[in-house]
Amino acid sequence: MTAAITMTSRTTAEHELAELQREHGAPLYALMLRLSDGDRQRAEDLVQETFVRAWQHPEALRADHFDSVRPWLLTVGRRLAIDARRARQARPAEVGDAVLESARVAADHAERSVATLDVREAVKTLTPEHREVLVQVYFRGASVAEAAAALGIPAGTVKSRAYYALRALRRVLPGYAADLR
Repeated sequence: MTAAITMTSRTTAEHELAELQREHGAPLYALMLRLSDGDRQRAEDLVQETFVRAWQHPEALRADHFDSVRPWLLTVGRRLAIDARRARQARPAEVGDAVLESARVAADHAERSVATLDVREAVKTLTPEHREVLVQVYFRGASVAEAAAALGIPAGTVKSRAYYALRALRRVLPGYAADLR
């Protein structure tokens, strides 16, 4: 007899919960969608969690001091959304597959070492005048005026030598041409 009463009360609770979902599900979902910045998956999860809370606390839904349970459901949903947002802010941002596919891959140490050796060998093929200008401007970070003063040549000569030196490097290092622009 006790099993029959338990089954009947469980079935009644499930029907009441289904009725709650039909009656209040759409407005609750609309609010959760707004609170989750348009993320449908998150909004659905919040709605589901709200109804789980309603199922866990049937006494709150049967209280006689209010006409509708909608304010209670919306309040619980809003609080769940706030908690979820705080939890997301407390941990690093989640990264989707699309972001990983478009992420730039950093060269490892071995690739960087090989590139350095390639550039050193290519710089050795330049004339001494071109090499001096590149060392001043690109490796020491000097301005055109500073390089001109250090080398004792006009600024225009520094510019033209740098141009022709980079042009020669593009021919010697075809795989690195995009980096030399």
